[in-house]
Amino acid sequence: MKVAFPYIAQPHQTLHSLPIAMEMAARHPDVDVHVACTTQAHLDYARTLGALYPRARATFELLALPDVLRRHIETHGPGILPKLLSLFLNRDYFSRFQGIVVPERTSLYLRRMGIRKPRIVWTRHGAGDRAIGFAKDVREFDFVLLSGRKVERRLLSEGAIRPGHYFRGAYAKFDIVRRMGGKRSRLFDNDRPTILYNPHFSARLSSWPVCGEDVLAFFAHQDRYNLIFAPHYRLFDKRRREGEALVSRYAAFPHMLIDPGSPRSIDMTYTMAADLYLGDVSSQVAEFVVRPRPCLFLDVHRIHWQDNPDYQFWTLGDVQDMSPASGHTPGSSLDEALTRAFARHDAFIEVQRQYVLETFEFPDDGPTAPAAADAIVEFLRRAA
Repeated sequence: MKVAFPYIAQPHQTLHSLPIAMEMAARHPDVDVHVACTTQAHLDYARTLGALYPRARATFELLALPDVLRRHIETHGPGILPKLLSLFLNRDYFSRFQGIVVPERTSLYLRRMGIRKPRIVWTRHGAGDRAIGFAKDVREFDFVLLSGRKVERRLLSEGAIRPGHYFRGAYAKFDIVRRMGGKRSRLFDNDRPTILYNPHFSARLSSWPVCGEDVLAFFAHQDRYNLIFAPHYRLFDKRRREGEALVSRYAAFPHMLIDPGSPRSIDMTYTMAADLYLGDVSSQVAEFVVRPRPCLFLDVHRIHWQDNPDYQFWTLGDVQDMSPASGHTPGSSLDEALTRAFARHDAFIEVQRQYVLETFEFPDDGPTAPAAADAIVEFLRRAA
């Protein structure tokens, strides 16, 4: 049996499925596991992570792409057209496999490109509540991995999954973070509380376009907190010079760490190091509250979020109206909101604990990728 783990999108998705590839290669020597990337940098990153699994024997390779396309992806990031071209130009490659395991949904286009034989497995990436994770095309996957009961219930209620075609209890990112020696790092040479500001990349959902620069300016000119600014990886993926300019602009502030997209921004270094999560709709908050801590959410779009399943994570802390119509600005209200979020955290501890229990499922507090790898192999054998 041959199983492919392609990576055609940004590197933050790699941590959600590569541990499964490595466990599959280690636990099932009769399965030929291939890890394929669009760029050399992404392939090098995958190899580095794969080295954490010394028993795994997998093939690492570049997808076949014209040099001009590969350079475009390296320079500007993998937009939708480059991703589709990466799939289309490798149709023969993908047709050789019995299974294709992906963390994104764009690879479903392989079906429209005539690739029928391989079963396509979705690992998902992230465990948030946004509607995008429950889109109608989920039902087009042959097999789906779920982090816990919350996701299972919602997908079953929408008819997007069916018994025998999914596995519950997989969140492989936690596995590899543990193998990396994941622990709380000391990132600042002081004892101030550390705030992680983690805005999303989507302009219609994110706080960044409305007040992000003001948030950074607020933290620059106060002396109570450290700030880690580590937005969703995609925020600056196509605007890398803008991200580099922010790093330069705040380099003189030792209590601020600006990271527009390094490996540390995706491997939980910052979610483990921070004392409070400040954000909007990024699913990283689910990873943050595995260890209950204060959260503060910035509502810049006047969302009707109460009782909205797409915003369930906004029940994990205070929500601050920062919309232009509110008259609130980071300079005028963020200090008070942060103070309140720390003071009121006890009111949210049990809510956060229950959210984690519903969102993730940990077998005896151990790794989840081994069982996920076994479930995929069993499904593929059954399907064959």
